[in-house]
Amino acid sequence: MTLDPLPETDLTRHRRLRDQGSLDRADLHAILDAGFVCHLGVVVEGRPLVVPTVYGRDEGQLYLHGSVASRSLAGGTPVCVTVTHVDGLVLARSVFEHGVNYRSAMIHGEARKVTDPEERLEGLRRLTEHAAPGQWSYARSPNRKELAATTLLALSLEEASVKIRTGAPDDGDGPDAELGLWAGVLPLASVWGAPVADPLLPPETPVPAHISRRGGTRHG
Repeated sequence: MTLDPLPETDLTRHRRLRDQGSLDRADLHAILDAGFVCHLGVVVEGRPLVVPTVYGRDEGQLYLHGSVASRSLAGGTPVCVTVTHVDGLVLARSVFEHGVNYRSAMIHGEARKVTDPEERLEGLRRLTEHAAPGQWSYARSPNRKELAATTLLALSLEEASVKIRTGAPDDGDGPDAELGLWAGVLPLASVWGAPVADPLLPPETPVPAHISRRGGTRHG
């Protein structure tokens, strides 16, 4: 299925490094699916506040989780959410040409506080499954008290800016190529380690398959 391109708005228009910008919703979804921690930017009492938090998504919106005591999760206010993956250092012949290979998404909008009980559970399920697929059906579901202590925000994915940088340094065909210096990319990758059991866990308790099979796999 072909997705409609992301709209360009005053907030999402690529003004610098336009060749790294993307309007492809599939790129946006891929960046979001590769991570599970975002940074939520919001103005609280006249001051900017940026909070790391976990997220999940469906086709049209992002779900953000936090405590009811968090001032950044009040809902009904403009926010900016960012997700970034660093794929490597781009080491050029000139320090000026150094850079980063990366994938990033910046989502703008007014966060909506989710109050409908069914949507809250669905949003929390998506958030949990996004970070640890299979965990929602394995672990105990949240009870009424826990739900009362949890805030869930929904943010539309309609207004988003996506940028991706790949490849080698840009100075290979310039004057600095004559310097005889090494240039290239130093890749960076995150890998899940082997599961580490809670010390209080009975030793005969098996690691569930949906956890054990992630060990050694790439994250991001």
